Amino acid sequence: MSEALKNQRTYALVGHSGCGKTSTAEMLLFNTGVIDRLGKIEEGTTSLDNEPEETKRRGSIQPGFAGYKWKKNNHYLIDTPGDPNFCGDLPYTLTASDGVIFTIDAVDGVKPLSRKIWAAVEKAALPAIIFINKMDRDRADFDAAFNSLNSSLGISPVLLQYPIGSKENFKGFVDMLSGTAYMFEENGKVAKSDIPDDLAEEIEILRETMIENIAESDENLMEKYLEIGELTAEEVTEGLSSGVKNRTIFPVCLGSALENKGGSFLLDMVQTYLPSPLEHADWQAEDGSTRASSPDAPVACFVFKTLADPFAGQLTVCRVLSGTVTGDLTLTNPGRDSKERLGTIQLLNGKEQRAVKEPVGPGAIITLAKLKETFTGDTLCDEKNRFELKKPKVAPQLITFALAPAEKGDEDKVFQAIMKLLVEDINLTLSRDGESGDILLSGMGQNHIEISVEKAKRRYKTDIILKTPKVPYRETIKGSAEVQGRYKKQSGGRGQFGDCWIKLEPLPKGTGYKFVNAIVGGVIPKQYIPAVDKGVQEAATRGVLAGAPIIDFQVTLYDGSYHAVDSSEMAFKVAGSMAFKKACEAAGVTLLEPIMNILVEAPDEFMGDIIGDLSSRRGKVLGSGSTAGITEVKAHVPMSEILQYAPDLRSMTGGQGTFTMEFSHYEECPSQIAEKIISEYDSPVED
Repeated sequence: MSEALKNQRTYALVGHSGCGKTSTAEMLLFNTGVIDRLGKIEEGTTSLDNEPEETKRRGSIQPGFAGYKWKKNNHYLIDTPGDPNFCGDLPYTLTASDGVIFTIDAVDGVKPLSRKIWAAVEKAALPAIIFINKMDRDRADFDAAFNSLNSSLGISPVLLQYPIGSKENFKGFVDMLSGTAYMFEENGKVAKSDIPDDLAEEIEILRETMIENIAESDENLMEKYLEIGELTAEEVTEGLSSGVKNRTIFPVCLGSALENKGGSFLLDMVQTYLPSPLEHADWQAEDGSTRASSPDAPVACFVFKTLADPFAGQLTVCRVLSGTVTGDLTLTNPGRDSKERLGTIQLLNGKEQRAVKEPVGPGAIITLAKLKETFTGDTLCDEKNRFELKKPKVAPQLITFALAPAEKGDEDKVFQAIMKLLVEDINLTLSRDGESGDILLSGMGQNHIEISVEKAKRRYKTDIILKTPKVPYRETIKGSAEVQGRYKKQSGGRGQFGDCWIKLEPLPKGTGYKFVNAIVGGVIPKQYIPAVDKGVQEAATRGVLAGAPIIDFQVTLYDGSYHAVDSSEMAFKVAGSMAFKKACEAAGVTLLEPIMNILVEAPDEFMGDIIGDLSSRRGKVLGSGSTAGITEVKAHVPMSEILQYAPDLRSMTGGQGTFTMEFSHYEECPSQIAEKIISEYDSPVED
């Protein structure tokens, strides 16, 4: 098995949304015979985008998986989404990969979101091949796209292919290593050709630059190059291969995925330059231990994605970290202290599942059906040699919406439908607002939430309405007051009577509510005093201005009277409520709004816009600092101004900005804002 593993490749296709990753995957699968025709995203016929929501929006919303053989070697491919709404779990996908094909297009080059994705690749320390796609498109500019790799990503790319023609005249390319030109024919085939005369001189200069770049990645090669002035073909190839795996060299190739131009050469580059699973660094466990990426080590598999199949049920997608896996194994899930029998091992090609009969080793991307207690982020391992992989960190959720059923009474049905989605999407979180009772769904962006709800509607036949969540305003006391609350009701027979005097006073912020019993002489019997307290608390939860709970106050019960026959707990509860309302009117009440701590990170060039925008939201900037071109801004911002901040930040920063926020404290609401909120409460508008 070790010999086969040396030639096995496991990699992810990554890049910004719209750069053609799925079309590139389609091209690779066509060239390896997995599919017999090239599907198109516009027609919804690609093999890896098979969710109805993907077909509808013409873009990936979850990773796609495929396995194939290239020159008798096993390759495992993962096609990742590029939309920031759907690439929140990219760190998990990269953990399962040994390298990446980083895709950009010849029209736009490195886009702002490309930088964010590249940062994730760098954090995962993965070798990368760069594929410049869409060379046949209008406005394609290879030189601009190539130069953007250095100017935007800060890397020194090594050019291995140079285009012959561009746009509608994209005819072929020059292989810089061999100095041979290749012209495209039908069905992705190529024919060797002479380098066009008008390119010969430029190619010679570029080839010298390429060799210098390769030599610079290795001390011994550089020494020889400086002494002799040239390197052998074998030395160039070895230096290139070593440099890619050490992440000192990033080779660049080109093509057009839709036209199947460049597919076989890209496959060769994957085979030649990306590392095998045997070359992967030791895996790090949660407890600090390590595990070698070896078929001879104890078995360990990392679950990096969970899918829902309409026929097979839950599908668990794993990367084999170590050991040799067969279907008859029973493995332990150390994180949940449970056991799972694997059953049939499957290989996914889009939505098609193929049973794998032979044992598989490190690097294999396998799918297991109907596991009972194993989910994304879990590790399955040998019972006697436990190993739990350290989970990669994912970005926090950025936006929250409230969910409501179209028909009252279906709240639990909505909650259960969304709960099922959480199993396959680790970037969703579901909660209930204890105050409003709202079902809250948090995700990476508005599109993420909307498409998740659309998926829940389709799968579980649940009609769900999306609403902006309510802002949890509060009210508080401005002054002090002493009032009487007297409740008397006579309707024949036994009546109702409760009479109390209370003193209402404000308390410092964050103190909460305090009830003081100052009754002496039994003017109110002991059994009725808790009823006054309860009446005050119930009235406080409903507020007096905008229906918001009143906080940070003290009520002292100091006098009153009772009737031997007509007094009751209910009467004193009503009296307490009446007294509290009168006291609030006398003391004065003000509206408080929640203030959030927000931390924004974005490239330095956007800081002016971000700080200006936060100020326009009534925010107070607390401080900022810059590290490696990324500025971090801390601020206090009212929650009402920041509920839908995610799309605005994305627009301001081209998708490069991120933020986190948490509750900080309550502050008095400005009068003009408070008046509007109170007015809306007094005149409610139907949803």
